[in-house]
Amino acid sequence: MTIIHWQQARILLGFFVLGLSIASPARAEKADQDKPVILEAEKVSVNDVKQIYDLNGQVLLIKGSIIVTGEDGHITVDPQGYEFVDVIGNPNEVASFRQRREGPADEFMQGRGAQVTYDAKTEFLTITGDASLKRLLNMQMLDQLKGWKIEYDDVKQYYRVIPPKDAKPEDPPLARAILSPRRKATLEK
Repeated sequence: MTIIHWQQARILLGFFVLGLSIASPARAEKADQDKPVILEAEKVSVNDVKQIYDLNGQVLLIKGSIIVTGEDGHITVDPQGYEFVDVIGNPNEVASFRQRREGPADEFMQGRGAQVTYDAKTEFLTITGDASLKRLLNMQMLDQLKGWKIEYDDVKQYYRVIPPKDAKPEDPPLARAILSPRRKATLEK
């Protein structure tokens, strides 16, 4: 018989709640796929043959409604034209990600952390290091997640918060979520 300490149960329950699927019909804006990539940084290195871009210092990437910022970045483009973006912040400035979603006119996903990676092909976002992710509608927060690492699968509409590898069961809760209720009308669209 296994006895679970109350703090362990609270942490496990927290991770269960954070792994809930999102039942929202909105997804990443599809028009973003056909937009050009605009890159700004103090230094940009381009290998056009291999489709690799290295950016250093005050990185800004814009592709349609996607905006990624940070201190240093690395972007690779696969043969089908999908980008894989990896941007890191510095001690004074975090890396950030923002993207408009299909559906309601003013719905966005917005995240911040020490590192942001985004795979445009799979529409998978990972934010690591004091990470936060919000879903906003008309600049009102609907969902908010905080933790060491956050994964967001836009295709499956799934959030996941992962604790640090060295987390102990007696540590205070390492993840937090505020999830707004889904309205029946929204779910039936």
